[in-house]
Amino acid sequence: MAQVSGSPGDEVVLVYNSRMPDSQRVALHYALARHVPPGQIIGFDLTTNETMSREEFTRDLQIPLAAKLVEKGLWTLGSMQPIHPVRGGPKMEKRVVKSRIRYAVLCYGVPLKIQEQAEGLLQDTGLKRNQAAVDSELSWLPLLETHPTLEGALRNPLYGCTNAEWMTPEHGLLMVARLDGPSFDIANGLVDKAIQAEHDGLWGRAYFDARGLGPHSPYYTGDQWILNGARICRLNGFDVDVDTNSDTYPSSYPLSQIAIYAGWYSSDACGPFAQPKVEFMPGAFGYHLFSFSAASLRTTDQGWCGPLLAKGVTCTMGCVYEPYLQLTPNIAVFLALFCGGQTFGEAAWACQPGLSWQTTVLGDPLYQPFRKSLGEWHHDLAQAKNPLDAWCWEKLINISLARGMSPRSLGSMVENLPDTFKSPVLMEKLAELDEACGKPSSALFDWQRALLLNPTMQQRIRIRRALSSRLVEAGRIHDAIANWQDLLKEDPGYPGALIVSESIRELQKQQASSKN
Repeated sequence: MAQVSGSPGDEVVLVYNSRMPDSQRVALHYALARHVPPGQIIGFDLTTNETMSREEFTRDLQIPLAAKLVEKGLWTLGSMQPIHPVRGGPKMEKRVVKSRIRYAVLCYGVPLKIQEQAEGLLQDTGLKRNQAAVDSELSWLPLLETHPTLEGALRNPLYGCTNAEWMTPEHGLLMVARLDGPSFDIANGLVDKAIQAEHDGLWGRAYFDARGLGPHSPYYTGDQWILNGARICRLNGFDVDVDTNSDTYPSSYPLSQIAIYAGWYSSDACGPFAQPKVEFMPGAFGYHLFSFSAASLRTTDQGWCGPLLAKGVTCTMGCVYEPYLQLTPNIAVFLALFCGGQTFGEAAWACQPGLSWQTTVLGDPLYQPFRKSLGEWHHDLAQAKNPLDAWCWEKLINISLARGMSPRSLGSMVENLPDTFKSPVLMEKLAELDEACGKPSSALFDWQRALLLNPTMQQRIRIRRALSSRLVEAGRIHDAIANWQDLLKEDPGYPGALIVSESIRELQKQQASSKN
């Protein structure tokens, strides 16, 4: 097993491209933030392109990195029984038997992907390919001396592993992540966002954009991963929004205070994620399942990983080449482990069925926002008089609802919390509870009070959308019209302005006819 270390940074080796000064700057910034020992910061002379050949990868990165780890005493090689024994008696393999590190962090400027080497292979032969993400190709570095055949994915021996202590090179896995993105500033800031969320907590709402596929669809598994991820987040206390339409979220849909996002299937960031501002919370995880979501990271408008990082996510995953659904990350496994307290790196690698394949892991692998219990967070935030404590109450309410507690009992509790009358989050929650109890007038009053408590713009839009339909149901057409008009004043650039304007016209006609 890896050594018990003095700080999490002791378990990290940092890799940078010595041809790019910004690559080393990212490495040094991370080392300072996470207390990585200076001897574990290693530069290699690499191409400055995002793509490298198989020869370049082997010659310039893979073999030199393995040699450096042994030379620095970070790894010890020895002979051991194979991870997957074969028939015919015991067979010894040379591989890592002792490791002081568990993570490799690739810094801005380290190439992203390895192009297909056609020698002895047919190109574009489905799963029988040797093109790969650099991250994924390095993940099996502890097994380098076993010389596996690189025609397709290798089985991840730790897929679905719930015991983080097993996620080590001694068990065949080096957890590789990268600090990267469209710019140096974005890459350099990922560790800062992670540390901020570890200090203050990862709060907000969870959004899941499934496709509503039936069991006879060949892509049903992907939909189930996303829907199961939604269930996991709900049990962990998040307010969860699930879309099961075949289309992705429309631009007009209000995604507020996003802590978790998972969806599919669009080639480029679209809908709310293509808007000038996206309300990602500090520490947010965002993921969109698409075959080439990480074909390049040097873009803010193509694919998904680059745009998500540019809009403010702290961590994500994506594919550099066609992965095929069954070899993409199982997002439900990821969220179960991540929300259960594992580091981002541990959860990201335990959710991948294959190694030597197409997934890149973006963000600080040590990031661990759920290491404390909800009770511990409440104690710390309340003691510091931090307004984020409202999110602790919201999570407690959601967990209680998931466990069968009645909305009426919870509504009484929320109504008696002093924080409710200062927090738009808790006031909106009170409105939902009152509505669930069959108290529409109280719910309307709660939503209106929430609007006076300085909600974010996207929360404001969501509340006004809820208000409008309820006001119409209550026969308050004049107030419904005024509510929509206020929305257009508050957000003149709202993507759904045409739809709102049409709704206003229809309500005005209805109002006029009622007077006749």
